[in-house]
Amino acid sequence: MAESIATNKKAYHNYFLTDKWECGVELKGGEVKSVRAGEVNFKDSYVRVEEGEVWLFNLHIAPYLQASYMNDDPDRKRKLLMNHKEIKRLNGVLTQKGLSCVPTKVYITARGLVKVEIALAQGKKLFDKRADVKDRDVKREMARATRSYR
Repeated sequence: MAESIATNKKAYHNYFLTDKWECGVELKGGEVKSVRAGEVNFKDSYVRVEEGEVWLFNLHIAPYLQASYMNDDPDRKRKLLMNHKEIKRLNGVLTQKGLSCVPTKVYITARGLVKVEIALAQGKKLFDKRADVKDRDVKREMARATRSYR
């Protein structure tokens, strides 16, 4: 059972998300303890393929206070661990279709490994966002009505 640490709610609001991948992430020192404490911020984070490797940019992991001088830059780029075939497929889709790739979730597996879920993203227009909000409100109202009816 995976324990979810953080979810990128803005990604679900601003993009249509299609394909998803589970990736390991290369962390240093106290970063793992900061992730376990939930000190993760997705603001402006994105994924890019460079020279056959997948990199995660601008994922803010707060410095672990007890690690003292061993802390790295909280916004540094981090390498994502993926299968070579998956990297080639991701790179091909990103270059051909003009899509972007964003992290959607950070979680810890049952074995204690930190994983990042990434997804292909296509930007939503303003009217798409409004339609999503309207659908969500309608579903909420229907749920309230059925609860009060029972």
